[in-house]
Parts: sequence; structure tokens; C-alpha cells
Amino acid sequence: MNDFLSKLLSHEMHWRIFCRILLVLSLTTTIGIAQAGKPSFIYSSVGDPTVAPSVSAVQPYPSFVLMGGGPDVDEAFRWMIKQAGIKPGTGGRLVVIRATGDGAYNPYIYYSSAASSTASADIVDGWVGGASLGLTSVETLVIPSIAAANEAFVNAVLGRANAVWIAGGDQSDYIKFWKGQALEKTLSTLIKNNVPVGGTSAGLAVLGQFDFAALNGSVTSAQAMSNPYNRYMTLDPAPLSTSGGFIAPPALANAILDSHLDTRDRLGRLITFVSRLVANYPGSGSQQFGCAGGVLGNNAAKGIGVSVESALLVNWDPVNAHYTGRRITNNPAPATEAAVYFVNVTQGPTLCTSGKPLTVGTSAVQIRKLADSITTINLSDWSAFPIHRSVGVNAGVISPDPY
Repeated sequence: MNDFLSKLLSHEMHWRIFCRILLVLSLTTTIGIAQAGKPSFIYSSVGDPTVAPSVSAVQPYPSFVLMGGGPDVDEAFRWMIKQAGIKPGTGGRLVVIRATGDGAYNPYIYYSSAASSTASADIVDGWVGGASLGLTSVETLVIPSIAAANEAFVNAVLGRANAVWIAGGDQSDYIKFWKGQALEKTLSTLIKNNVPVGGTSAGLAVLGQFDFAALNGSVTSAQAMSNPYNRYMTLDPAPLSTSGGFIAPPALANAILDSHLDTRDRLGRLITFVSRLVANYPGSGSQQFGCAGGVLGNNAAKGIGVSVESALLVNWDPVNAHYTGRRITNNPAPATEAAVYFVNVTQGPTLCTSGKPLTVGTSAVQIRKLADSITTINLSDWSAFPIHRSVGVNAGVISPDPY
């Protein structure tokens, strides 16, 4: 980063002056900082990021939004803003991070309508109306490299966030460019301060304790179940470990997440992801269960799959001392059922070997399904939530229908 920008960042007043210069340039401001002739990162904003919010940068309880991709769920953003303690008059910054794309989230979250209204009475479908809820700015950082993830400006902007959104894209970019860098440390500090964090699609995929890293591209359910160790089945951390994952918030301990569950038929691969987490353990006689390289005890691994046009709102219930999850959807008539699926394996796989199809005992896979916006599930203990299906996997084929 050049000396001029370094000097600007050396003092809070310089930061404010710099932002005001940017805001003068355009209502939606964009800047790219060059390194070796190419932009190291791109920053854009709407509203006034120079305002110092009065809302606390530390919240009492953690909050997460797990969104399944497709059309964004407007109400999920409103919930996250409120969870950040933001109200009209307090001010607040919501920061979007991504490795590709642009600042399209900025006006969508900030304004109430396409007419750039900031009035609560003008909020229409497809707009969050964040300004009317108290946001003073929405800022986007496109962070496409390790160098960008270590930029002082990038981490200064992110570190001031009152809420963080991780956009969709390719989660392998987030693992390759962000993990182990200053950006991850900044994110981890925000999470420790209970700053609400959400993500959709690839952004959701990196919020579990374990992640499908997609380092060699995506994988279908058929590919995953036909060979749980095929080249596309890249998990993070690698090798699997109970520590060293990317971000890994305690609220999602032992969990691996997936999106687009319904439209891309991903329950099979989610079952395989969960199975891969189960460590080998002996049964009766010479019978062995689990998967080589697994690190969790039997029945400890969890998978949460979110369908398009839906989001799981996760927060801490201080009265009952556990994490809860509630599903919401984008509109009264989504294109699909917009359900959230919860997967655990009550008996580890009986065959989980490289080059061979996955086999899990009959009824050993429990699937719970949340398809309404009233029920709340105890995410710390699923046992009280009814089982939707108990299925098995025989030579890479699920039976009965898991949906």
C-alpha cells in the first residue's frame, strides 16, 4: 500500500477525511488500491462511513445468519441489524466482504427502494431499508488475494463493522486468500465481540467449524457418495482437526454447512460431509465404523443445509443457555419449500474408503427439517426436535427418499 494511504490510516481524523473525500466523488463511492499495476482490493460505500456510531462495538450475545443462496432474504438483514444493537439515531456500519463481484449489496441493504429512499414507510420487497433502521453506512470490500487480506485499510474498515456479511462466490477463494491472514484475525475478533456475522452460499459454507473448501471445484451428491475421498471432496481444515479451521465460531461447533440444498439436490453430499467427520471406532467383533481421518466421536458431527430463499437465524438464548435457530424465508410464496435440514449420523459408516461408495447403516442417518418460520430449534441439542426421515446409504445410494 502506498505511503499516502498509510499516513491517512495513522489517525482516526485522517480516516474520516479520507472517507469524506471519497463520498464527495459519488453517492456510491468506489476505490481500488493498486499493487504491481493491479487493484489489490476494491472498496465502495453508500451512506456516510465517517459517522462514529454510538452503538456499542461489543454485543452481549452472538448472532449469525446462515442463508442458502438464491434471492436474498430481506428480513434476515433487518434481524442482523437489530441484533447489532443498531436503532434509529445510534448509527451503525454494515460491512460486506467478498473475493469477487462489486458493491451491489450496498444500495440493497441501505435504501428502502430503487428511488434511494431512506424512509421506513417506503420499504418495498427486495430492499432492506437499513438506513431507516439506523445504519449510517454500508461498505463493501472486494478482497481477491492474500495481499489484500493483509492490507491495513481493509482490516481497518472491517474492524469498525457493527455487522458483517460474507457474500456468495467461491468459498475456495476465502480459504486460499483469507485463512491465516490478518483478515481472519479481524473477523475472529469481531466474532469474539459478538458482532453479528452472516453469509450466503459460499459465505455460509465457511461459517462452520468444518468447511467444504471446494479447492478443486464443487462436488455433486452422486460424486460424494460414490467415493467420499474423491479429489473434489476437499474439507477444511486439511487434514481434519478439531482446531485450525477458518473462523470456526463456537455457535457452530462440530458443524459443517451447505447451501442450495433443494435446488441442487445436496443432501447426499451433506450426509457424506458429516460422515467424513466421524472418526474410526470399533463395533462388535471385527466390525469397524467411521471414516479414516475423521476427528469427532460417533453422533457428534452435525450438518446444516439451507435451501435457497431461506435463512437460519442463529443466536444465544440466555434464559435457557443454548443456541437457537429459526428459519425465515424471503417471501410468502418462495419458488421452493425453502427448508433447513439438520443431519447427524447415529452410527458411523460401515464402509468409508477411498475409491469405494459410502455405506451407512439402515436408519443411521437422522434428518430433521425446519420448513416454517415459527418453530425454533435448540441447536445445542437436537434431540427434542422431531426426526423428519431416518435413512441409510447403501453402496452410495440413499434410501428412503431423504426429502
